[in-house]
Amino acid sequence: MNIDTGITSEVLTIKSETKLIDIFNEIISKKSNAVFNYIENLNPSSDSKIIVIGTYFTGVGIVKKLSEKYENILLIDIYPHLENLLYTDIGGGLKNTVEFSSNLDLIYSGDIVIDTTGFGGITTEQSSKFDVETFIIEDPIAENNDSLLMDKNNINERLKMVKSKNKAIIKTKGINTKTSGTMTLTIGLLTSVLNKCLEKEGTLYSACEMGFFEEVIFKEKNIDKFIELININALKVSTIKPFNFDEIINEELNKITSEMI
Repeated sequence: MNIDTGITSEVLTIKSETKLIDIFNEIISKKSNAVFNYIENLNPSSDSKIIVIGTYFTGVGIVKKLSEKYENILLIDIYPHLENLLYTDIGGGLKNTVEFSSNLDLIYSGDIVIDTTGFGGITTEQSSKFDVETFIIEDPIAENNDSLLMDKNNINERLKMVKSKNKAIIKTKGINTKTSGTMTLTIGLLTSVLNKCLEKEGTLYSACEMGFFEEVIFKEKNIDKFIELININALKVSTIKPFNFDEIINEELNKITSEMI
């Protein structure tokens, strides 16, 4: 357990062994494993071309997982700088080379297409042009607990327009967040853990090291800075009675599930 003294020797500061990147990667792994197992069960040919649309963060995790077995993979994103995520520890390691492009005209060139673009991503008109062996789409909604977001969600319409023998939806939920994005789930998990730490006898306060990292990624476009920011202890607790809150983090992570429906 990582413990320092606080303002006085009576009050202690506990730091989680779990880092922010560990939480990101565990959530991403749940999604990418679900997709990998689904594709494996379809037994595609070894030369099947796999197109993944959208990098942040489901997409990068999926291509890294698929690279363990498949070689003909193309990741497409309108933000060229997101290619740098392929060469970081986000989503795991890259086993085989994955091509990257920002050319949306290439989204129709695959045998297996995985759309992770969510809200404001691939349109129904674009979806109607797909004629592929397998089409997978990520549901940006988690728990169906926000009517405005549910009305905004058009993945069923997009999926209906696609011509494909195999169709599936990536559904991720479990901790009562509104959306299924990795960033949303991470913040939701941390909020829950903070509240549970406060319930412990002897706790003065707790804090997480989570910032609004989307600005670093999409405004500053600084992937190196983002990776540096998330390679730190996820939470700290000020308390007079030490306890292991990495166990609480793991309990919340275990509630998150990702499946193909």
